[in-house]
Amino acid sequence: MLAKAEHTAKGSNPRFVITNIVGDAQKIYDRRYCQRGEMENRVKEQLMLFADRVSAHRWWTNQWRLLLSALAYTLLEALRRLALAGTALAQATCASVRTKLIKIGAVIVTKLTVIRLHLSSHHPLQALFRRAHAALAPP
Repeated sequence: MLAKAEHTAKGSNPRFVITNIVGDAQKIYDRRYCQRGEMENRVKEQLMLFADRVSAHRWWTNQWRLLLSALAYTLLEALRRLALAGTALAQATCASVRTKLIKIGAVIVTKLTVIRLHLSSHHPLQALFRRAHAALAPP
């Protein structure tokens, strides 16, 4: 049996793991239990991107929604890894990145061959948005 007890500003956080795995308790906790918790957090992140909305009557419709959700998660994970490394949003959840950086009011102006997005000039994270755009823009 493994046991861990913490008390932080948010309150107590006791954890108990009962296992038949033989070995160093600290290594088992760090390499197996914590990794499993991290994997479960990634699954929850996909649910934040509407992967749980599979209420259509047709199987293919639900499959399509799930595929789009997985694609959205993959794109946001790449955004965090490539464009937001070393920033305040580098470890943020997908829902936070979506709400704070992507879900921005804009005016779309279309002309014959040009589409322009006029983003809000008062967005609090516009410097971070510019940095992420510069990191992802082709050279």
